[in-house]
Amino acid sequence: MTASISNLLPDDADQALLVGRLWDPETGGPRPVLLDGNTLVDLFDHAATVSELLNGENPAALLEDARSSAARRWDLADVAGAAMDDDGVPHLLAPVDLQAVKACGVTFVDSMIERVIEERCAGDFTLAEQMRAQVHEALGGSLAGVRPGSPEAARVKEVLVREGFWSQYLEVGIGPDPEVFSKAPVLSAVGTGARIGIPSFSSWNNPEPELVLVVDSTGRVRGCTLGNDVNLRDVEGRSALLLGMAKDNNGSAALGPFVRLFNASYTLDDARRETIHLTVTGTDGYTLNGTNSVERLSRPFEELVGAAYGTHHQYPDGFVLFTGTLFAPNEDRDAPGMGFTHKTGDVVEIRSERLGTLTNMVAPTEDLEPWRFGIGSQLQYILAQKRTDMARAQ
Repeated sequence: MTASISNLLPDDADQALLVGRLWDPETGGPRPVLLDGNTLVDLFDHAATVSELLNGENPAALLEDARSSAARRWDLADVAGAAMDDDGVPHLLAPVDLQAVKACGVTFVDSMIERVIEERCAGDFTLAEQMRAQVHEALGGSLAGVRPGSPEAARVKEVLVREGFWSQYLEVGIGPDPEVFSKAPVLSAVGTGARIGIPSFSSWNNPEPELVLVVDSTGRVRGCTLGNDVNLRDVEGRSALLLGMAKDNNGSAALGPFVRLFNASYTLDDARRETIHLTVTGTDGYTLNGTNSVERLSRPFEELVGAAYGTHHQYPDGFVLFTGTLFAPNEDRDAPGMGFTHKTGDVVEIRSERLGTLTNMVAPTEDLEPWRFGIGSQLQYILAQKRTDMARAQ
């Protein structure tokens, strides 16, 4: 897959501080880059990883220095137009590297109800419509105004337990503690233009368009990006204890196209107001549209970050945090009552006016190139580059 610049970048790209990663075939490894107009500026001599950059005291000053002094640059049009699965040409990667990839689940009431339905169906999508009606009837109205962990939420729990409709998803949806889980191993996320995978053992699955917070080693949110938390509804519906099987497979986490760092043009409060648009276009002529309104999160960013990071858990290289999605597709793609599921060749576009567009194509997980570039490869690459630089300096 390739991407066009006009679709790739935020509408206000000229004001944005955008950092990413690029595969450099010349040196055989990933380089942190800064978008400067229509070029990508090599940051490696200033910070060998995006993690190192964002854990520094003043990333903006470092980026300004790099903008004027970097020895290597790439034309964005060439990179965006390159085949993203060809290591022989420069192409964009997921814009984070050594950060842990964490995710929050059930952070919107609407998607919380869909998780309850999955559980009631035990992963059988043919029962979804029937169960949806039963669950909505049992709830007796909307939970939209219920603050998680509040006395009102406790009263709702009391009623639902009495009616036999309490669920582990309701516990994390309106209970005192949010769900936080590990979405993917370090360095396994794919970037824009790459293929995302659906394993052959899943027959009910969907994209999850999300705002992803990028957090440093001290718990400060430095910026954000877009993410696709690819989800296997049938697997998780069988048992929440299968969450790893449902969430963590090759090509199951997509991030990008860039990390937008906070500055005067874009702040954490701007991120709170994000609207994320989803379009799925199938080779069968099918189109699915959806929206994730971040303003409707049931818990503030600070609560989600605090559940992941604190005296109970640290991240020396920082972490990224998928904040959950309002979007849970239940419209029928094929036969009535069968709901939505992915098909090979689906093109998934996740766009925000302020963050750009993350584009990926669906493929069978088993057909994806095996994931080979891990932490050991990253360390070997950095050491090799440092040795080369030292040899040149002598």
